[in-house]
Order: sequence, then C-alpha cells, then structure tokens
Amino acid sequence: PKPPGPDRIFGSTSGQYDIFYGVVWGTRTAFKIGLFVVLIAGFVGVTLGAVAGYYGGIIDEVLMRITDIMWAIPTLVLAMAIVVAFGRGLDKIMIALAMVQWRWYVRLIRAEVLTLLDQDYVHAAKTMGVSEFKIILRHILPNAIYPVLIMASMDMGSMVITASFMSFVGLGAPKGFADWGQMVALARNY
Repeated sequence: PKPPGPDRIFGSTSGQYDIFYGVVWGTRTAFKIGLFVVLIAGFVGVTLGAVAGYYGGIIDEVLMRITDIMWAIPTLVLAMAIVVAFGRGLDKIMIALAMVQWRWYVRLIRAEVLTLLDQDYVHAAKTMGVSEFKIILRHILPNAIYPVLIMASMDMGSMVITASFMSFVGLGAPKGFADWGQMVALARNY
C-alpha cells in the first residue's frame, strides 16, 4: 500500500487500488443497492399486503402464511443462501435482498389497510359502485403508504450495510470493483 499523496488523496491498498476512487464510486454502488432493493421489495410487499388486507379470507390466509414461512428463516442466512444458489455478484445480492426484504412491507401495509377498511370514505366509495381496484389505488394506498415510506427510508441504510457485509465475505463484486465491503476486506490486514 502507498500512503496518501498528491496523486492518491487517501492512498492505495496492497493491490494498488486507489482508496478515494473506491469511496466515491462505492457510494454510487451503495445508493444503487439501497434504492433497488427498497423499491423492488416495497413494490412487492405493498402489492401483496394491500391485496391480503383488502380481500381478506382465504387470500389473506395464504399470503400471510407464505410471509410467516419467510419470517421463519433469518434475513441474512436466507439472502446468503440465495446468492450462493444463483452465483456471486452485486446484482445477485440486490435480487436476493429484495427477495427477502419484502416480508416487512407486507405486514406493515396489511395492518394499515385493515385499519382503513372501516373508514367512512371507503364505505362511501363501495356504496357508489367504485371498483375495488380504484378503491385500493385512490382511497386506501394514499392513506396507508406513509409508514411504508418511513420504513423504506430507514431500510436503505441497512440494505447497504447488509450488501457490504456480503461483499466482505466474498459474495459480492469481483476484485477491483468499487464496493465498500470489498474495500474493508482488502484492508483488514492493516
């Protein structure tokens, strides 16, 4: 490794990778991971949770039992198993984390939908003959989405840390790619 100097602001690692370059471009990778995972997991979770909460009955039971089965396996263990099964890489990590993270959003949005179903404006829309899809889209989701947005903003950071951990243990990007987990792995001897 080289110490910091005019050509390399933060210095370099033992493989001659520029640390400043890794930090800056690793930030780009981290934002991409956080946004992708939260958007996909949020979309799947909100869709399934809204359907389960609105329709209830057997649909609710089936969707919530699938969610309970997913809850039985720890997040990190399940995500690592998915990455190992599909192969290494940041794209596989993002897909695996999205496949695991949706379960939080299902429960949250389902609870919100169940509380909103008994509101007067939902009953009025049903009485006026508005379709169920429009009721969910125009009346229920706009009022139920706020806790999901708060949870999504908090999940972005945790998804970045989880993805960095998976890169740290060798499941992430190829060597030399700007990734925070890989940078920590390269520097662990120092």
